[in-house]
Amino acid sequence: MIWRWVGAPLAAIAPGAPLAATVRPGAGDGPGPVTPLWSAAALRTVGPFRGTGETRRTRRRTRGGRTGVAQQGQRVRTPCLTTVFRTSDGPAPAVHRGSQGPVDAYPGRVEHRWNLRRLLALTGAAVVAVVVAVAFSGAALPVLLGDPGPVVRWGLPLTETLVELAAALTIGALALAVCVLPRRAPVARTVAAQRGQQRRTRTVVDGRAYPAVLTLAGVAAAVWTGLSLVQLVLTYASVAGRPIGGETFGAELGVFVGAISLGRTLLWITVIAALTSALALAVATPTGAAWTLAIAVVALVLQSQTGHAAGTANHELAISSMFLHLVGAAVWIGALAALAVLNGRLGADLGPAVARYSPIAAWCFAAIAISGVVNAVARLGGLDGLGTRYGALVLAKVVGFAALGAIGWTYRRSVIPQLTTADGDRTPRATGLFWRLVAVELLVMGAISGLAVALGSTAPPVEQAAPTDPTPAEIVTGHLLAPEASTLRWLTQWRWDILLAGAAVAGIVVYLRWAHRLHRRGDAWPWLRTASWVVGLVVFGWTTSGGPSVYGHILFSGHMVQHMTLVMVIPIFLVVAAPVTLALRALPSRADDSRGPREWILTIVNSHVARFFANPVVAAVNFAGSMILFYYTDLFELSLRYYVGHLAMVVHFTLAGYLFVNALIGVDPGPRRLPYTQRLLLLFATMAFHAFFGVTLVTSETLLVADWFGLLGRPWGPTAIADQQIGGSIAWGIGELPTLALAIMVAFSWSRDDERAARRRDRQVERDGDTELDDYNAMLARIATRDAGEQ
Repeated sequence: MIWRWVGAPLAAIAPGAPLAATVRPGAGDGPGPVTPLWSAAALRTVGPFRGTGETRRTRRRTRGGRTGVAQQGQRVRTPCLTTVFRTSDGPAPAVHRGSQGPVDAYPGRVEHRWNLRRLLALTGAAVVAVVVAVAFSGAALPVLLGDPGPVVRWGLPLTETLVELAAALTIGALALAVCVLPRRAPVARTVAAQRGQQRRTRTVVDGRAYPAVLTLAGVAAAVWTGLSLVQLVLTYASVAGRPIGGETFGAELGVFVGAISLGRTLLWITVIAALTSALALAVATPTGAAWTLAIAVVALVLQSQTGHAAGTANHELAISSMFLHLVGAAVWIGALAALAVLNGRLGADLGPAVARYSPIAAWCFAAIAISGVVNAVARLGGLDGLGTRYGALVLAKVVGFAALGAIGWTYRRSVIPQLTTADGDRTPRATGLFWRLVAVELLVMGAISGLAVALGSTAPPVEQAAPTDPTPAEIVTGHLLAPEASTLRWLTQWRWDILLAGAAVAGIVVYLRWAHRLHRRGDAWPWLRTASWVVGLVVFGWTTSGGPSVYGHILFSGHMVQHMTLVMVIPIFLVVAAPVTLALRALPSRADDSRGPREWILTIVNSHVARFFANPVVAAVNFAGSMILFYYTDLFELSLRYYVGHLAMVVHFTLAGYLFVNALIGVDPGPRRLPYTQRLLLLFATMAFHAFFGVTLVTSETLLVADWFGLLGRPWGPTAIADQQIGGSIAWGIGELPTLALAIMVAFSWSRDDERAARRRDRQVERDGDTELDDYNAMLARIATRDAGEQ
């Protein structure tokens, strides 16, 4: 009952609403008396509000997108909480359900603002869930020594929940700007109307939602920044075991931020959130939104290295799975919440926006499921862990996640296909069901977010303490020393990198779907290219999670096997598969100004940066020179000690190899390729460089990264310096074999091009005659005639 009578005054003081907004009751054409919007007369004129603010009369008039004319004194349908009502004398313009407002702009209109009700429901569900879960797990109980007080014990998980929701809304809104919403509204299709009737305009997705979603991202990031500062202070108080305040609290907090890794990480997250807010409010293009999104994701990279992941024995697996979990949850929850907030600005057709969001949500669902299973197994330690309080929270989270999966399945199978009819109009029943499902889904998402924060505050069953008597290999690498390397163990030893292995599996699935789409359309795609792609990514998965990854951390020779496979072997298979060409043939193009996968591929391929690095000479220099820069600087050690550095190494050398091989034998789009003779010269130059690099390592007596390879305490295998010399031989040998294979493939491509040119020449002669030969013979005849005349 309270909400029915406070809706109008709350709407009147919404952001952007003038405080002097008034209602003029009466039936005449004159101006009439001015009544404040919060007065009793205004409430009687506007009427009570329930749900979306519709009354029975206006609900009948506006159902199904049909518009009516709201006469003077009638109750006006309100689409959201923060809607500005300005009802003036005379008939008010009709408003289409889900549109921005009336087409004819004059006093007496409804201006749509952000719909915050579902966002508040998401936040409320998360807060309630974290309070209940923390109380159940006992994480907020006072401790005997170093108790920071109830404000810190309860405030920290609540603040962490709000931080994660603000970060999710920021990243989700930016994701919508990158690949869902168009920057400008497409050409409108107008339905002719008779005189005195309303004119209705319909667009694919309303272009004015684009600046709104960027503004939403900027505001959410600003909230994220402020909450991160609060989280920083509460985290220090929790870690230090002291209440907030006191004469030395500020100085000690400064030491925590400047000298402790956790404090520095939280400070950097705050700085990145502030930078994201500034950029989101400044950019206006999909490219700018993409760079802003990339910066925001860096904060998730830092966040994945805190909490339980920082103390897990398998550090790399915990960090990679946590990062995958955070990104999937942020995009999934945040994008859906942003759609709910921007409901009134999405235009007359909601279907395309939701249809574009649906596959993104499906991929996020898969990422969260896989990473969640990995995290649960690592922290529960077995089925017995499910009987603990931590296990009970995990089971509750699984139940909620299954409910979200069921809702998502309902979206894809039943609701989304019915959001638009054949002529593009929204189906009212499906639209209403969609938003009801969104409300339920956001409530469940909020509850799961609260459970996730509570799990992070609860001690898991598996002890996270460091080993009491670690071996030298455990001290240096963080892992037990692998058994002595052999041919069989190179194939059977695995240490899974869920991020890179997941990327390989996703790449195979996407490529096969594209090829199947071409086949279903009736277009041919060579099966050898498909087989080459699958083989290349299988080798990539083994290189990053199998024997080369295990022994690459304890043997220089193992690291060289991994490196040369990434830069020399895998790119050959990937280039032969021609993934960019397949994508451009299989992916549909978009009619509006948004960027889908196909548009982003074209944007990246045609960008100045990509064309520069894809230049054959630049690609060769990058291919060869980056090895010297990597191994003879601190970059090599960074890739060994830090997982992010290892990821950067894998991505860089794989891309460097792909660009170089594509410049030699590829068919994917890129800069103009060199003639075949120059390609062979470029290839032989890089082969000579590889030989020089290998010989340098073989003859060197200086151990690279000695405080790593020299302190492992291996009881088996050659000494560290002898193993480094073996690695030099591997760089020489592995570099020569792929180079020879590339030379053969360049020669084969050269031969095929000559054959195709000869066949084209033969077809032209058969069709038009050998005009070139005839012209040449005529020229010789003229020369002979001229010479005979001179004699």
